[in-house]
Amino acid sequence: MTSRSRPPGGESTGQAVPGTASAELLRSEPGSRPRALLLSAGLVSAGAVALAAGALMPVVRGGSPGFTAAPLLIVLALAPAATVLYALVTGRSGLAAGLVLGLTALAPGRLLLDLQLLADGSLAARPELFLADRLLALPPAGPGLWPLVAGHLLTLAAGAFAAGTARDEAELAGELDGRRRWRLLGPVLGVAGGIGLLLAPLGSGNAYLLAKNAFEGPTVAMAGYLLLAALLPLTVLVAVSSPSAGVGKGGFAGAGLAVLAVGVPPVVAGLVVDRLSVAPGSVVVTVAGLALAGLAFTRFDVAEADETVTGDLAGEARLPGLFWWRLATGGLALLAAAAAVAGALAPTLKANGPTPVPETPARWLLLGAAVVLAVPALFVFVPRLSAFARGVVAATWAGVVLAGTAVLSAALSVTEDKAVDPALFGVDLPVPLPDKAGYSAGPGVTWTFIALVLAAVAALAAVITGVVERDVSDDAGMDAGPDGTRASGNVLTPVVAAAVLAIAAFGTPVFTAPGYTAPGLWSDFGAASWGLLGALAVVLGLYALVPRSRPVAAASASAGAALVLGLHAAELPLVGSEYDGASAGIGFWLALGGAVVSLVAAGMAVAGSRRTG
Repeated sequence: MTSRSRPPGGESTGQAVPGTASAELLRSEPGSRPRALLLSAGLVSAGAVALAAGALMPVVRGGSPGFTAAPLLIVLALAPAATVLYALVTGRSGLAAGLVLGLTALAPGRLLLDLQLLADGSLAARPELFLADRLLALPPAGPGLWPLVAGHLLTLAAGAFAAGTARDEAELAGELDGRRRWRLLGPVLGVAGGIGLLLAPLGSGNAYLLAKNAFEGPTVAMAGYLLLAALLPLTVLVAVSSPSAGVGKGGFAGAGLAVLAVGVPPVVAGLVVDRLSVAPGSVVVTVAGLALAGLAFTRFDVAEADETVTGDLAGEARLPGLFWWRLATGGLALLAAAAAVAGALAPTLKANGPTPVPETPARWLLLGAAVVLAVPALFVFVPRLSAFARGVVAATWAGVVLAGTAVLSAALSVTEDKAVDPALFGVDLPVPLPDKAGYSAGPGVTWTFIALVLAAVAALAAVITGVVERDVSDDAGMDAGPDGTRASGNVLTPVVAAAVLAIAAFGTPVFTAPGYTAPGLWSDFGAASWGLLGALAVVLGLYALVPRSRPVAAASASAGAALVLGLHAAELPLVGSEYDGASAGIGFWLALGGAVVSLVAAGMAVAGSRRTG
């Protein structure tokens, strides 16, 4: 049964089709509510009560919050549980299961944020729970911390019981409808919210609360923010791919409510607490959470809510059309390239004293990555070449990641923050502290970070544009020829060969020089190695899609992978030329070989389709 053939009402209400295995399962409780879902709702409710109780007690012994946050925290804790219970009472099993799973997915990250109060509460930027008024060294945890931990653990347990119901709802729904409508906007919001989670949660002029971004903060909190930033887009993608409209809506709402519990308290603290200010990061998180929750009120499927399917695209007017998605993809890619150029040309470091300021050679690689991304982005605006260029952009954004992490790694390795001036924080000392010798981050670091963010968003827009392109071609009846068939099966051989060469290329140094240690994947793993790993993951993902893609998409993916490998090989002339005695390493030849084989695969994908057409 497909989503177009479901009965009016779209979303399953828990009343299964008689005679099916799923129907027997769903009839295990009166009113077609499975025991597992009832238990899941009970665990979520118990977890919400525990979170509310934790908000009423001190989380640090002898400490207190920066403002009267208990009413706000209680509402944020109880609202998701109330929503789950409402969905269950009204017979919307899919919605209830999706809500629980959305809350469960973000519970591990929220748990780690609270555990920072146990590791060292003086370093936690959580003014809604604790704000120090004096210097403290490893303050002991208070009684309120343990209900918070219990609440997150109960939420995690609830997800285990809701997963089965969500799976049954998906089986009843059948196949995912090709026209996904508003749900396509969910991944964009998920990525935006993840970016906001990595930024500083608030601005601080308080000497006892140093608000830092995720990478500069304490270890446990950093792990929590990174986990939240990774799981939020993943949760939204799972909700997007669910055939059940109820589960999909619930996943959006659950993730939105969970992320609001993280983003709203810092915004309120910045508004009401003296010497604290609202930071863009928490605003982005809050807006993303509200928008995700709002998507739960939109239609997910063409045939949902008694809508008659006519076979035309009239119902698609609510979602931005293909032209606008292509415009967004090309525009975001060009903005990312411009930010990368600024990051390459602006000073990466600034000296805190008379020390000469060095510049990282990786900036030239970042400049090359900007060119590799900008050129295909320009052709996205050309109708005849847009589909191919869009596929290339979906690959070449990884070049910005590859080069940008190298720039940031070089900056972080020599950066030493300027000494804090107590006068800036309202603390008077008889003698001002001198500046530390060393370096601090310059504007090039900021622009590079912006380029990384924009490149990731452009890649997501490119992927969504590809989905819309495929839907449009299906509706137009394009089932043959270079745009309608899969790539030739002969392309599998060069794709596998290119994948092997890519793994070896990214794992070995492109050049060697006396006194220079190249970042690697198997040894000498450092901050720049994350860029290598990310670029390799993108390239391998593209190779995996080539045999299953249509010829134009397969050719563009292979060509994009070739450009990324070529950029990696270009590290020799762009970066290696800055080092005395540099010579080509084995990675240079492997990257060149992988690029050539990728181009061969691209040619075979198109040539094979023409022969079969």
